[in-house]
Amino acid sequence: MPAPPIVEFQDVAKRYGGGPLVLDRITFRSKPGDFTSIIGPSGCGKSTLLRLIAGLSPVSAGTLTIGGGTAESAATELAFVFQDPTLLPWLNVAGNVRLPHRLRGVPQAQGAAAQEQALALVGLAGHARFYPRQLSGGQKMRVSLARALTLSPSILLLDEPFGALDEMTRERLNEELLAIRQQQAWSAFFVTHSVAEAVFLSTRIIVLAPHPGRIHAEVTVDLPYPRTAETRFTRRYQDLVTDTSRLLHSVAPAA
Repeated sequence: MPAPPIVEFQDVAKRYGGGPLVLDRITFRSKPGDFTSIIGPSGCGKSTLLRLIAGLSPVSAGTLTIGGGTAESAATELAFVFQDPTLLPWLNVAGNVRLPHRLRGVPQAQGAAAQEQALALVGLAGHARFYPRQLSGGQKMRVSLARALTLSPSILLLDEPFGALDEMTRERLNEELLAIRQQQAWSAFFVTHSVAEAVFLSTRIIVLAPHPGRIHAEVTVDLPYPRTAETRFTRRYQDLVTDTSRLLHSVAPAA
């Protein structure tokens, strides 16, 4: 028997108030363990799709189920990593990573253990006493990721988390993210503007067309895991990047 979907959209539409449709007739399902990237032109509703999964905004029509229930009921199974690290400057790294547990009233000893484990996963075990101003951009994103991982999520939502970083740092963090995924069992939904990044990370890529946002194509990424820096030099990786780029350009608005 195939595994039941962990996320399922069925004819989902979204509009804000009386405004135009942002998303229209979105239908797809993801099974546990999938790494799904979402790409498309600006304004096609990529971030809105993540917000629907997170339960931060309700669907306007259609049905969205998370683990067989509603997005609201699954909120404790989710963690969100945004493009901006959103670290509190008056808290050190340990304090920022433990913040979700403090807000949930988790005992201090339990929160400290989760913080130490998460920082070790992202390679910042020795940075617990540093403050955000003392960190590089890549280190700040690692702290943001560690904060999300302390929640032991079933689903990890990532909205362009590496978009502001230089290419080498981004590629290194892509590799580290997949190494963490090998150790944990979360499913991922990842928004990016980078086709190369989407191909490197994903089991599947959803290409959205704009005005309103709708699914234009789905790409199955058949590259084996684990993926390393060498993966980027393989013919299959390069072919997938080329084919997916063509799909993306076919829905880009005319200049």
